[in-house]
Amino acid sequence: MSARESDRTGNIMWQVRVVQKFGGTSVADPDRIRTVADHVARCQRRGMEVILVVSAMGKETDQLLKMAAEVSRVRPGREMDMLITAGERKACALMCMALADIGVQASSFTGSQAGFTTDTKHENAKILEIRPTRVEQALEAGLVPVVAGSQGVSTGRDVTFLGRGGSDTTAVALAEVLNAEMCELYTDVSGVFSADPRVVPSARKLPEITFDELLEMTATGCPKPAMRSVEVAHNYGVPLHVRSAFTWEPGTLVVQDYDEATIAEEVTMERPIIRAVTHDLSESKVTVVNVPDRPGVSALLFRRLADAEVNVDMIVQNVSEEGRTDISFTVPSEEVGRTVACLEDGVLESIGAERLTTDESIGRVSVVGAGMKSNPGVAATMFETMAEKGINIDMISTSAIRISCVIDAARAEEAVQLLHTAYGLDG
Repeated sequence: MSARESDRTGNIMWQVRVVQKFGGTSVADPDRIRTVADHVARCQRRGMEVILVVSAMGKETDQLLKMAAEVSRVRPGREMDMLITAGERKACALMCMALADIGVQASSFTGSQAGFTTDTKHENAKILEIRPTRVEQALEAGLVPVVAGSQGVSTGRDVTFLGRGGSDTTAVALAEVLNAEMCELYTDVSGVFSADPRVVPSARKLPEITFDELLEMTATGCPKPAMRSVEVAHNYGVPLHVRSAFTWEPGTLVVQDYDEATIAEEVTMERPIIRAVTHDLSESKVTVVNVPDRPGVSALLFRRLADAEVNVDMIVQNVSEEGRTDISFTVPSEEVGRTVACLEDGVLESIGAERLTTDESIGRVSVVGAGMKSNPGVAATMFETMAEKGINIDMISTSAIRISCVIDAARAEEAVQLLHTAYGLDG
């Protein structure tokens, strides 16, 4: 079947439907927008029915946030969402113009026009429902729908922003409701790597990775794709392909299990035990000192933090001595002030804690790999590698396929390099 063969009713019949998301660097200027438009035209000639999702151009979101800070100290959430989502709408309109210029019919859609209904939380809204009626009508008319990423309309009929990285979530959600065969996330890197290539030059691009592994990686410092998008794709079985918008080479295919991967790469019976080493410098440690070791203390402490919408990550409670203990946990560094304010507002007194301390000079280093479930000694290798170089471990957290250590932020990149070598990932 040719790419544009029509059925008896005159409708175009495509061989495959794909959602393609292009990040900010991919559409950063007019030249980049025209390049993406040419790519869409080539995809159509190969028989692909394309739905585009675009982010704001380049650093425009950052510029809008900076401008907001310059004009207001208050910055109401509703108005912030109105401001930030303007960047994606601008990129959509320009992309449709570039497509029209080369003879590709397209139509732009805001998040609300594309059918995205969200909750009422501003600046980080969650998708409740998608009714992509207008997008489906555009497809039936032979148009390329170009959807503004990271936005929707709330149940209160306000514009909402899905948060940073929300365009990935928009693309995955559209791929699910439109029954696309693939969701391609185009960015400025050529795939998912065994470590940050800026820190480890010998890091390798992974031809395939499981959803479970990628979820652990994105939760522990891997910046792309956005963790929320991986969660949605995992939950609904949406195949992901993370690839470069600059080289157009095959990237990293995200699969449910390695047995399902169908890629043109050498396949071995046993994958490496560790697939990647990640690091995160965006968190801080909070310690509640000298807490009574009795039932209900942790429940009260973390319930109050949850009610204040503080995102707690790693939690460690020291061994009790004489009926008292310390509880340490990590939070995003930008939430330290809110965390302290919450706990000092009666919580420390209620649980009988002595005081509160914070440490913003920490870094988290993690090793991730499904192979560690059936291979002993992974943790020992990690601890020995850092001990040999005198890197002290402050906190430890584990899952079935991940081990994370909190260390001094100044030595985090060194630890990543050492562990990448220790697990045989170089080259």
